[in-house]
Amino acid sequence: MKTFGNKFKVTINGSSHGDTVSVDIVGCPSGIPVSQDEFIGDLLKRKSGAPGTTKRIESDIPDIISGIYQGQTTGSMISIAFDNKDTHSKDYDKFIDVPRPGHADLTNKVKYKGQNDHRGGGQASGRMTLPLVAAGVIAKKIIPDVKFDTKLIEVHGSKNIDSQVEKAVEENDSVGGIIESRISNIAVGLGEPFFDSVESMISHIIFSIPGIKGIEFGTGFESAKMKGSECNDVFIDEQGSTATNNAGGINGGISNGNEIVFRVAVKPTSSIGKAQRTFNFKTKEMTDLVIEGRHDVCFALRTPIIVENAAAIVLADLYLRYKL
Repeated sequence: MKTFGNKFKVTINGSSHGDTVSVDIVGCPSGIPVSQDEFIGDLLKRKSGAPGTTKRIESDIPDIISGIYQGQTTGSMISIAFDNKDTHSKDYDKFIDVPRPGHADLTNKVKYKGQNDHRGGGQASGRMTLPLVAAGVIAKKIIPDVKFDTKLIEVHGSKNIDSQVEKAVEENDSVGGIIESRISNIAVGLGEPFFDSVESMISHIIFSIPGIKGIEFGTGFESAKMKGSECNDVFIDEQGSTATNNAGGINGGISNGNEIVFRVAVKPTSSIGKAQRTFNFKTKEMTDLVIEGRHDVCFALRTPIIVENAAAIVLADLYLRYKL
């Protein structure tokens, strides 16, 4: 499935080295002002070029195909496409027989009986997060009063992000990180108990981002070390504000009006330049694999805006569902 959402439905299309990657958005109300320039800020936050990111540099210019006319949404399906131009597809041919450890080369090959597009990781590539960011730009226009603050707070267990990235570059290795998102000015009453809880929906879309391996809300796993008297958020006013926010802005799956706070773990990039001893599925023997080409040493550097806009998609969907 490449579609997410109930009222605000997002479908991503394409593959890493195909002609384009794109997004189709169904359910956006008409009359919302949107210009091509409004995409640029968020798309630049995801763009490569900084130390520790891939040397694959795409223009990432959004081609608005439908759904926006004379600077406003029309109420029909919004389609936005991005060209893939800076591709080195031959770099990936050897991974057909020697799949990269930690990557989806083998699982995709088995699932699709060898008919998958393996170039650049195909559908499992971080390239597929580009249309997700674009959809998040539209989502934010639906909920303009909601404020987002999302950032990378540590890499390889350290707050000294630059030094950890530099060290990984020197070692031909990769590193992961922790991203924290804080979302404020949220209405009370979004979400449902159980399957459509705010946590469930945010977790669903966040785990769709390649490389995400964990998520926690509020105090998260630390709450398991606390007593109820420590963990409970006591109310301090008639608006439902609380003295603490250990619940991360959600009770019983429903937004409580306090800041929604969650953190996600991004694993180290699977493609590394350091030699790895692994299995050759053609020769049936162990072999040394050195991955060449252009890869992020720390994809977490580019992930905060992906996490933020993914969460915005969820909130836009919920706001449209409840019309709050």
